Amino acid sequence: MAQEADPPPPPPKRRRRKPKLGDTRQLFARLREQLAAGTASLADLAKLVAEGLEVDASVIYVTRPGELLELAATWGLNIGAVGHTRLRLGEGIIGITASSGDIMNLADAQNHPRYVYRAETGEEAMASMLAVPVKRAGRTLGVIGVMSKEARTYTTVEVESLATVAMLLAEILAKAGAIDVSDEGFSETLPRRYGGHVLSGGIARGKILPYGAAAPIARLLTDDPETELKRLDEAVETANKHLDGLIAANTPGGSASRDVLEAYRMLAQSSGWLSQVREAINDGLTAETAVDKVARSLRERMRRITDPYLRERLADIEDMIGRLMVALGGMAPKPERADGMILLVRRLGPADLLDWHTRGIAGVAIEEASQSGHAAIMARALGLPALQVDRGAVENAQEDDDALLDAEGATLILHPEPEVIAVYDRALESRSQRAATLASYRDRPAITKDGTELKLMLNVGLALELDQLERTGADGIGLYRTEIAALAAGGIPDIAGQAAEYGRVLDRANGRPVQFRTLDLGADKLLPGEPAPTEENPAMGWRSLRVALDRPAILRRQLRALLLGAQGRPLSIMFPMVATVEEFRTARDLLEAEAARIRPAPERLDAGTMLEVPALLFQLPGLLAEADFISVGTNDLLQFLFAADRGTPELADRYDTLSAPVLELLEKLVTYCQEAGVPLSICGEAAGRPLDALAFAALGVTTLSMSGNAILPVKSVLVEADLTALRPVLRELRRAGAAGGSIREPLAVWAREHNLPI
Repeated sequence: MAQEADPPPPPPKRRRRKPKLGDTRQLFARLREQLAAGTASLADLAKLVAEGLEVDASVIYVTRPGELLELAATWGLNIGAVGHTRLRLGEGIIGITASSGDIMNLADAQNHPRYVYRAETGEEAMASMLAVPVKRAGRTLGVIGVMSKEARTYTTVEVESLATVAMLLAEILAKAGAIDVSDEGFSETLPRRYGGHVLSGGIARGKILPYGAAAPIARLLTDDPETELKRLDEAVETANKHLDGLIAANTPGGSASRDVLEAYRMLAQSSGWLSQVREAINDGLTAETAVDKVARSLRERMRRITDPYLRERLADIEDMIGRLMVALGGMAPKPERADGMILLVRRLGPADLLDWHTRGIAGVAIEEASQSGHAAIMARALGLPALQVDRGAVENAQEDDDALLDAEGATLILHPEPEVIAVYDRALESRSQRAATLASYRDRPAITKDGTELKLMLNVGLALELDQLERTGADGIGLYRTEIAALAAGGIPDIAGQAAEYGRVLDRANGRPVQFRTLDLGADKLLPGEPAPTEENPAMGWRSLRVALDRPAILRRQLRALLLGAQGRPLSIMFPMVATVEEFRTARDLLEAEAARIRPAPERLDAGTMLEVPALLFQLPGLLAEADFISVGTNDLLQFLFAADRGTPELADRYDTLSAPVLELLEKLVTYCQEAGVPLSICGEAAGRPLDALAFAALGVTTLSMSGNAILPVKSVLVEADLTALRPVLRELRRAGAAGGSIREPLAVWAREHNLPI
């Protein structure tokens, strides 16, 4: 039998050499030469890019009227398609890149679900594609892309090199009159609404002040890296001096938290990203181009990161990048004053927000922010309306556009209609009048018409919020959330740092009572670097005191810091998420052990508990024998009582504080505490709602703790109320709602009939 011939060997595959830093420097050098000679055309640019990155084809699309993208140049595809191939905004890979502003790096572009084939280009042989938007001052002017027959993902060097070329192309397209796609289809006066999430409540009306988009860079490439490195070092020094001055002017005795700002400075001045800038300068970029390149890379990484704390740290670094760009002349400096304007930015760090606040802004809308982030914490402490707004607002807004920022209804309106303006103007006028009326209650004691004396306390978490003590006339601090400063700073300070913070709080309280809650971490409050909880129900999992008892060294250090910070003054400490009397007893034993070592000893040392877990209600005799005080946390108590996750929107309004089970629970708790002589307070969000506070006072709760903006509205209702007249009405309403229904509406009717400002 004849032996079969061996099959012919396959043709050798062309081995593609990956671009190196040296290759990109050569590419930038050739681009610099052509731009300097004034001979660079789009076709030349397409060829240089394809050859420099060693790809099989390159394309340049520019925007045209009618939300279109037109092929303006190519190398490696059919030259006859130039001027004829067009894509709609959002159509195909090129259209998606233009509309989203995102870089697309596809190893198998033709199998992408949004891929669009254009036969006239001859691109059927191409497998992979890298597409980069071409932007100038935040505006999209076109897209540049490269393609290869080989199915592969483009390297970081290739992506960053093409992004830098896109910056050069933006200047060429701007001079050629490319149309900005973000302006297409919009009238300059057409109202536009953007939703979002509330970071800090309030309403503001004013002119838009967009900030953060870098001005077009006049000189992108350099043949003198040493000079550019020197410029960078000088800019870093200038930016650091400005930041040091801002922090020095806003110590805890002023209007901001030094802890938050110092944590920001440590992250913003880290050397990692500055090393990337220096590398880019050595590649042939000017200092401002290099800084902008690193900023673009950070933005791309931020879009892929889901962890909110890590995103906040990257935002802090970009905040510092903005300061560098100003120092280098690559970004316009901030205006000296911005009175009454609404700041609109993509990202914002805490130092920048504080800086803008001193310049007079009325509110801020941020595209990329979280409720637990630095900027949100700072905005709430400053009482500044702040909204995390949906993407697109920054792209479409222009300076001096009329705008309404509704940081209660979670809406930003650009070019609002006259009718809408009128509605908000009436609301703002009403608020102004209401604020003036409420101010008259500040120095009045919280005593009802029937003579019941009440205490209205503050819930706070940062030293900078303590100004609210004087502004609201609060009787003290009923809940100091010690974990907020740790979350803002990105870690738990050492004992000395904690002691200094607690001492400052007691100093600012100036003799008024303060109840410090020990660290309430876990569930939705994670320190940076902590893994996300894998539990199915983290709110009922390993959190708060459970963590502290399993890691007693952390709790003992905090207790020691609290005792040191007290410096002999009265000290009240309460433990969160207590489920059994034994847990409370163990925590108190740790406190007493630390107290035995500290001198001077506190004049008075009280240990109390948050009541959030329903199981404690069945252990009241034992608990009241151990605890010096009890504070009801309605937020957690209600979610556990009704088995209703408070973070689930579908359940947000299903169960009410003013319903038979909750009122029955509170009434019995009041009776037990009065008989045992143990002080009782309510410190959950419900305490800050005037109608709820009225019902609690009628049940016999005499201490309520709430956010600063709730103190005066609650006081205005309570001092005008006659609890003696309300109690029989409340009993009747509860009897009628005994099946579990809410009495909120009939109680509100009674309050209005008695002219109470609910």
